Amino acid sequence: MKLRRFIAIFSLIFILGGTYYGYNAYQKIYVANTKFTQKEVAVYIPSGSDYDKAKELLTPYVEDMEKFDWVAGLKKYPENVKSGKFILTQGMSNNDIVGSMRNPVIVHVSFNNQETLQRLAGRLSQQIEPDSLQILNAFTDKAFLEENGLNEDNVLSIFIPNSYEFYWNTSATKVRDKMIKEYRKFWTPERTAKAEALGLTPLQVSALASIVHKETVKTDERPRVAGVYLNRVNKGMKLEADPTVIYSIKKQSGDFDQVIKRVFFKDLVIDSPYNTYKYAGLPPGPIAMPDITAIDAVLNPEKHNYIYFCASVTNFGYHEFAVTPAQHEVNRQKYVAWVEKMGIKR
Repeated sequence: MKLRRFIAIFSLIFILGGTYYGYNAYQKIYVANTKFTQKEVAVYIPSGSDYDKAKELLTPYVEDMEKFDWVAGLKKYPENVKSGKFILTQGMSNNDIVGSMRNPVIVHVSFNNQETLQRLAGRLSQQIEPDSLQILNAFTDKAFLEENGLNEDNVLSIFIPNSYEFYWNTSATKVRDKMIKEYRKFWTPERTAKAEALGLTPLQVSALASIVHKETVKTDERPRVAGVYLNRVNKGMKLEADPTVIYSIKKQSGDFDQVIKRVFFKDLVIDSPYNTYKYAGLPPGPIAMPDITAIDAVLNPEKHNYIYFCASVTNFGYHEFAVTPAQHEVNRQKYVAWVEKMGIKR
């Protein structure tokens, strides 16, 4: 009887102990352990991070780090820390958190309207792990430029404004390799054939498209503006594009933050290869990152006889086009009078 009683008591203790251990383990593994109020938060684990670094970055979002540490060890996370961007959602358990930290998420990287490679590098560095200097060095690498027939003046051409998918910790060189791949994909045989028919290379199309892009924000007007510049090229005229003068001023001063709304005659003589009033032909490279509508406007220009155009003072945002210098002078005088009336000095 005593033996049976002992066995019964021992069994009860064992069952209770197992129940307590199981309940405790369940609490640690499956009960919510977050302490942020947002629906979700992003955690960025830098390349080369160890478990201590990961815990440091997770601490602001985890209620009980001791319990998390226990579950992480159970699931062997300390030996398998990954870098990247990770998403935690409110109410996640330690099991969920560890699972999330094993699956970096995709980052949608976008950019447009950048005037220089330096500014683009800064824009990209805000969205992925590599800093702006690493990105800049990758895209100005001499071997990369030579291999792809590029130089520092025209390398901005390979960036087609869009949204691209990367992992946050993608290296600068891998970002570069993907962008040149996307550039080649963009230049389909059809687009390349259209460029050749115009007597232009893809890089020259990008340079001209950047001027068209800066001249007008109206996408429906861009084919007409492109047609004007192509008419000038075909007649052997200088492009005489105000945006190239503005770019020249900014580039020489090193101040791309300045806003220039008006170009004066004294500005037209600035000695810069980008100044198309002083130098014939296309500038050495794009004066900004043209979007796809501007590139396609150059490839599909409106056929007309216009040689001149000037900002409209009756249909704001658009331009008045002219065939002869006399017609253009009438439009120009209207614009000058409006500018003076508005008091625009620069």
